[in-house]
Amino acid sequence: MKLAPLVLLVACGSPPSPAAAARAPAAAIVDSHVHLSLWPVDAELVAAGVQYAVDLGAPDRDLDAPTHLRGLLRSGPMLTHVGGYPLDAWGADGYGVGCNDAACVAARIDWLATKHVRVLKIAVDDDGLAPALVPIAVAAAHAHHMKVAVHALSAEGAEIAGRAGADILAHTPSEELPAATVALWARGAVITTLAAFGGTPDAIENLRELRAAGATVLYGTDLGNLRDAGPSAQEMALMKRAGMDDAAITAAMTTVPMRFWGFDAK
Repeated sequence: MKLAPLVLLVACGSPPSPAAAARAPAAAIVDSHVHLSLWPVDAELVAAGVQYAVDLGAPDRDLDAPTHLRGLLRSGPMLTHVGGYPLDAWGADGYGVGCNDAACVAARIDWLATKHVRVLKIAVDDDGLAPALVPIAVAAAHAHHMKVAVHALSAEGAEIAGRAGADILAHTPSEELPAATVALWARGAVITTLAAFGGTPDAIENLRELRAAGATVLYGTDLGNLRDAGPSAQEMALMKRAGMDDAAITAAMTTVPMRFWGFDAK
């Protein structure tokens, strides 16, 4: 597999040379968690070998923005409560849409479907969408054949989202997960984003346990928060600490997300 030498070099902590980066586009590296509206570096990503990405939080105005990437899925703004995260933090300029009732949730998801959005992002922790609305949002998204990614850094948020049938943990949770919560995610997916939140021991152990339980692991950097416009040596080093060998890391960056997200490599 021609990709492996580039990815494994970075995984060992050495950035790719300019010559290697120039050859990287054939590698089909996927970053499953970016915010290109916060940091518009898609051309730099392509030059470094990242050809596909999933943007999990950007304003509606950017849903149809052009990109240098070969493939880009966009979720649009996070679904949250009125005035909730991220609207009360870094995302005040349209990075969230607030809903306080089921009708609003349904209308929002119906609108996203008209824009051919294939993944919904929900903020689920304390300042996110009300817990009672999370299963309603998941069901509505699934009715439109959307995957559901959740911002759930807490153990409680991961449990609420898991019980609601969400598909993807947008981050590896940073609080220690009980075994019962890990089991809820055995058939789901987790996007790594370890470096963006400090690579804490609890997060590393959570990734190890989620993977052991059967969860699909997807490499993601939270680009925009983490400022590393290319394959992240820091992220891959933390994935190794969670028990992933070079082959598993390579798969989490390439073949696994290509299949999971349905990207067309042609």
